[in-house]
Amino acid sequence: MSHNHHDDDDFVPSETTGYKVGQKKSLNDYQNLDADDEALRRWKESLGVASTGVSKLDDPHNVVVLQLALEVAGRPDVILDLTKSEKELEEHSFTIKEGVEYRLKVLFKVQHEVVSGLKYMHVIKRKGIRGKFDKSEEMIGSYAANANFLAEEAPSGMLARGHYDVKSKFIDDDKTVHKEWSWSFDIKKDW
Repeated sequence: MSHNHHDDDDFVPSETTGYKVGQKKSLNDYQNLDADDEALRRWKESLGVASTGVSKLDDPHNVVVLQLALEVAGRPDVILDLTKSEKELEEHSFTIKEGVEYRLKVLFKVQHEVVSGLKYMHVIKRKGIRGKFDKSEEMIGSYAANANFLAEEAPSGMLARGHYDVKSKFIDDDKTVHKEWSWSFDIKKDW
């Protein structure tokens, strides 16, 4: 869990008016909830609530974010290994072809307890300034082990080409930041 704080107001998750975070329950509470209801049992299994023995006892993290991938049709995924150090992630950059439609995918695991309302956020800046394709906030949900985000289109044109810096984080309804890091990419005319 990263404890970096950004002074950027853009990096604060949005809040839904009237939504209240539910009472926190342990994994054991969920496992025993309505144990005689077969449909509920199957639903809980699909969320990973019925899993046992998957947590690493020596790893205190509830959410372990493993990788973020850039998916473009007809090309191999560009994978950002999020198990690397923050310094290694900041030094890693890749190229995105201008105008291409892409989707971000994340691979993570939830352990120890249920995580409610997990979100992925990022803020993109070029030369320190936010542009029109600049901020994204995706609700991943609760308990899931994989997530795909909505397709986005990289900006195109001569003015859009260049180097972009990104700040990303995974945060939940309890405002726990599970992972926060910086990375970058370049928009170019071709791969």
